[in-house]
Amino acid sequence: MTDETKAFLEVLDLDGEPYGMHSTDEEPASGYSPKAGPPVSRELEQAGAMDWQAVWGSFSCVLGNLWLARRKNLPAYFEAARYGCPGASFYLGFHAPQLDFITCYVSTGVPGTPVHGERYLPDPATARRLFEEIPPRMAPARFRVFKPLSAFESGETPETITFFVRPEQLCGLGFLASFVTGDFEALMSPFGAGCACMTTWPLHYLSQGRLKAVLGGLDPSERKFLATDELTLTVPKALFDLFVERWRDSYLTTDTWAGIRKKIARSAEAWARGKGGE
Repeated sequence: MTDETKAFLEVLDLDGEPYGMHSTDEEPASGYSPKAGPPVSRELEQAGAMDWQAVWGSFSCVLGNLWLARRKNLPAYFEAARYGCPGASFYLGFHAPQLDFITCYVSTGVPGTPVHGERYLPDPATARRLFEEIPPRMAPARFRVFKPLSAFESGETPETITFFVRPEQLCGLGFLASFVTGDFEALMSPFGAGCACMTTWPLHYLSQGRLKAVLGGLDPSERKFLATDELTLTVPKALFDLFVERWRDSYLTTDTWAGIRKKIARSAEAWARGKGGE
């Protein structure tokens, strides 16, 4: 991590390091990962060959693994055999298209079963349209690894960087995205699971040539894995580089931001900074 990157992160007064995501064929020496689960695919699902009992028996949320990893500044990592959540397996690029079960699960439920659905979307057709409009970039290597920026070694480059922020820190990053791009809509808040906003959405915008900062943490199911009032903000590496290059020209060096930093300090004190789990 460069000195300028450290200075940029310091001025934001974050509660912890941002986490970068990268793809690699090398398994991390330590960290948190789901236990192995059975294969998932729409082909297996349509053939009636999915072992759903085993799928749910190995269930583990991406944000849940990250929550554990963040407490010890360790990586969280996933692969096709250790995806944790069948919905996340799609977002992380281990299988596509998305399962029909998930389209029902996030909406009105599976007819004729006890699965009533999360009711986050009005019907399975709407959910299917979501998954068709944001096809994931398939994982280019065996593992998807999320780890602190300081843990990236020479030759390793994060594809996305996720900040864990409260509102004052979010305002620092949200306006900065417009400052460095000249884009009035640089900050996006699309519908999606917590892991989708950290992976699929920012990479989707990037594939269109659009540098977007993606706000996450609004998925009710992920809230238990974020601190009170905490949200995520994920940016592609190219946008992060612009942050580091140009932050000193922005309002982050003004008296206005100095006043906001005082509020950040009060927020940290109120929420027992660094302890997590509040």
